[in-house]
Amino acid sequence: MARVHLKQPDELTGEAKKAYDELNSKGKITNMKLVMLQDYGTYKAFMGWYDSWASLVDTVGLRAATIYAHSVSTTNGCQLCSLFFISDLKELGLDPNNFETTENEKLLQQLGQQIVKDPTKVSDELFDGLRKFYTDEQIIIIVGFGAQMQATNNFNSVLGVDVDARLLPLKDQFKPATWREAIK
Repeated sequence: MARVHLKQPDELTGEAKKAYDELNSKGKITNMKLVMLQDYGTYKAFMGWYDSWASLVDTVGLRAATIYAHSVSTTNGCQLCSLFFISDLKELGLDPNNFETTENEKLLQQLGQQIVKDPTKVSDELFDGLRKFYTDEQIIIIVGFGAQMQATNNFNSVLGVDVDARLLPLKDQFKPATWREAIK
């Protein structure tokens, strides 16, 4: 259960209400957005995720972007975000627990894991591998999205944002990350 009150649409005012109405007209309301709309500045800051996502998809393709985002979210242990990407992987025809990756997708998975576990120790070997596929400008897009994804994961996890109704049937497919248990 969320650690903060989930405002109802009739409780929103000003820019937050306008944003809600626009999202609602497009069928884009999520529990995370309802929580964020309680502070319009927070909402605006986090909605930059969509620009970062679009840049990532343009750079690596939808499949690789989804695999990367899933890697960041599952390594970070964010149930809500992980479930969104489990759903997206399924829409791409992939079994989230068992799918083949290309060389660049494997590198993106490893990057997602490393930036969550210890961003100061992302290996030079990993960057050498990424440079076989991506320019420095593209790597900036990839890392920028990873950082944005982590911020989103942290927001949802710290506040315990409730899983959206459409994701509830997938809830048992989320496997919490256990790597932190070994940290002393």
